[in-house]
Amino acid sequence: MVVKALQPGFRSRDYGSQSVTGPPRTKPGAVKSKRNLTLGPYLALVMSDQIVHSEIQPFSARAALPWLVSIGVYSLLLTLGPRLLSDPDSYSHIEVGRWIIAHGTLPASDPYSFSMHGAPWITFEWLSEIIYAGAYALAGWPGVVVLAAAAIALAFGLFTFFLLRELSPTQTLLMVTAAVILLAPHMLARPHVLVLPVMVTWAAALVRCMDRGGPPPYWALPLLIVWANLHGSVVLALGLIGPAGLEALLREKRSEWPRVVLRWLPFTALAVAASCLTPYGPEPLLMPLTTLGLGPALGWIAEWRPQDFSHIGFFELLLLAGIFALSRGVTLPVVRALVVIGLLHFALAQIRNADLLAVLAPLYLAAPLGRKFGGPTGEDAAGSSRGLNLAALGVLIVASAATLVRDIRPAPVITPQAAIAEANLAKAGPVLNDYSFGGYLIFAGIPSFIDGRGELYGGAFINRYNRALALVDLGDLLKLLDEYNIGATLLAPETPAIAMLDRLPQWQRVYSDGVAVVHKRRDTSPR
Repeated sequence: MVVKALQPGFRSRDYGSQSVTGPPRTKPGAVKSKRNLTLGPYLALVMSDQIVHSEIQPFSARAALPWLVSIGVYSLLLTLGPRLLSDPDSYSHIEVGRWIIAHGTLPASDPYSFSMHGAPWITFEWLSEIIYAGAYALAGWPGVVVLAAAAIALAFGLFTFFLLRELSPTQTLLMVTAAVILLAPHMLARPHVLVLPVMVTWAAALVRCMDRGGPPPYWALPLLIVWANLHGSVVLALGLIGPAGLEALLREKRSEWPRVVLRWLPFTALAVAASCLTPYGPEPLLMPLTTLGLGPALGWIAEWRPQDFSHIGFFELLLLAGIFALSRGVTLPVVRALVVIGLLHFALAQIRNADLLAVLAPLYLAAPLGRKFGGPTGEDAAGSSRGLNLAALGVLIVASAATLVRDIRPAPVITPQAAIAEANLAKAGPVLNDYSFGGYLIFAGIPSFIDGRGELYGGAFINRYNRALALVDLGDLLKLLDEYNIGATLLAPETPAIAMLDRLPQWQRVYSDGVAVVHKRRDTSPR
């Protein structure tokens, strides 16, 4: 018998002059020599040592923790399935994807609203919308939940794997827990979660170059093509090249700077070119600027508001913990400090950008923190296990199958289905809708007044709409109703404009429930 196939990590031993790879072959019926007989105890010792090692450490923390994090996040999200469907944009993204599939092309103008019908508009998240539409066609809303949950779980699995290269399992788990909590409010079935694994991998590739002083990661450039077509935030990917190149410069002497620039310049040019490989060319690169250009109107949209420190939340606690860490002597290289400060600024300016702080800042902090508090040990660096991979895959399959047979639907608060049916709004003429109902109207085939496509409507329109419904400008509400020939309104019960409509003689409340209130003009004939 040959004992060469030992478990990873087992070290063979030398027992005298006799190899332990197996006893010498003997002819059938031959009598073994005394020398050969002495090999038995040693062989037993070797095999026992092998068994002990395989029982005590069948796989390492580095191999197990990414799987455990992925399975934990995935299972939690599937359990909270409807929570992923609590954003009205999930409706509109699926409908846009269905439109693209049905027409075999991408829209160049708005086909969904009546207030901006025919206005120039591009769907810069077209690939995500096709993927979501395909998941919905195959498995309905449970399929959409499984897809979004899988993307988020994959992102956190990769995130954990990359952190473990520099941190111990305990430190990594603390980082991952903080990231999950920060990202939790935005774990939604929308395009941004599909790009999370790409974002984590791209950032980790650049950080690896910074940690090791290596060349630019040309292998990661195809990720930018995927990113640019999944979501409009690919300009962030280009922005992350800057810190990597700057740290490479600062690491070298001034005489070496031209060489460093020549090393990173072609990579940056190719990255820009890859980011422009979309049906719309480079136009999606400008989408973040268009969104930020909405100005004061962003204050009406919850995810674009600044952080609220009027009550203690996890973001504030995390910020205070960071200040405390700095007071204990934790220092960062200047470039990484600037990156973290920039991410913190974005997260403070808009709630939505807490996602970036959650998944990017730990990658830049990992190596400095590992050097300060101790990184992974030799045991943590051991290999993976095929049994572990198969077991994890089995758990994921079972969890997915159990979810696909559940009855999962979007949150009722964004689904005014009963109000639309009872009030027959499909035939009521132009409908002035609540912002949160725009996605469902698009999904139901009813032209919307407004929806989540802020880049289409612009800051002035959004600001006017919200001021009118909040009765900040009472006269403008009346002008709005006449200017757009509104035949009915579909508003959330807490909207201030409802009280005004109840008092206007030409308007009548025809339906109300806990989700929506409907008013119709008493004379709905063409005006």
